[in-house]
Amino acid sequence: MSYEKAQEAAEFIRSKYGKEIEIALVLGSGLGAFANDLENAVRIPYEEIPHFARSTVEGHAGQLVIGEVGGVSVAVQQGRFHYYEGYEMEQVMFPMRTFGVLGIKKVILTNAAGSLRTSMKPGTLMLLRDHLNLMGVNPLRGANDERFGPRFPDMTQVYDKEFQAMAYEEGKQISQERFEKGLDKELTPIMLRGIYCALSGPTYETPAEIRMFRFIGADAVGMSTVPEAIAARHQGMKVLGISCITNLGAGLSGEAINHAEVMETGAKVAEIFKELLRRIISKI
Repeated sequence: MSYEKAQEAAEFIRSKYGKEIEIALVLGSGLGAFANDLENAVRIPYEEIPHFARSTVEGHAGQLVIGEVGGVSVAVQQGRFHYYEGYEMEQVMFPMRTFGVLGIKKVILTNAAGSLRTSMKPGTLMLLRDHLNLMGVNPLRGANDERFGPRFPDMTQVYDKEFQAMAYEEGKQISQERFEKGLDKELTPIMLRGIYCALSGPTYETPAEIRMFRFIGADAVGMSTVPEAIAARHQGMKVLGISCITNLGAGLSGEAINHAEVMETGAKVAEIFKELLRRIISKI
């Protein structure tokens, strides 16, 4: 997608929401409820935004919701586009291109992911400290437009360390508060840190693949986020990544994996997830 097309999409969004937008947020499978709580919200279906693709997966509403969280203006993708849906990488990362042209400098990327560690159980939130791109393609392949960013962008620190530290502390505080209120029987962390491995999908992984991903250092596996993170860093944006662990990887639990389980787990952690996002947005 060209810079001019991103400009066209950005101008359309500005015509619907005139204020400066501070943060962009992408909500993963089963996590879309957060967008329903925005104040003074404007909802724009993707089909109305020039050059935006369409969400085709259950749990992805397919609209851009722009509003405020505690006075902070946020653009929320309630549903994303996936490579496995048949879209080209240019389409997958086009919303991030548009956010960059809008002048947004901070991005929160969320997803549903499978755990590769039996100690990291469904319902846990995992902060991305790094990623492995095993999707088979780099989203920046092809001609580079310097208006987006440099030909060879550095990926030493994709996920901002200061954002990570702040989010981790907020997660610890929520855990402590829930324990003191008797909502949790044990004082257990709702948030851990790990490395996210991105695959093209749409099949879930085989047990042999899960063993391989564990061996090379991954802690969770999913089918999104990395293209958006790369595009955001290419444009100089600061990124925070959070995975909602919805299941154990193939072969770790002895049970089959299905999308309904992903949606169910997302619903169970919805209130904790929303509270965490509200606190993070107020701090970054």
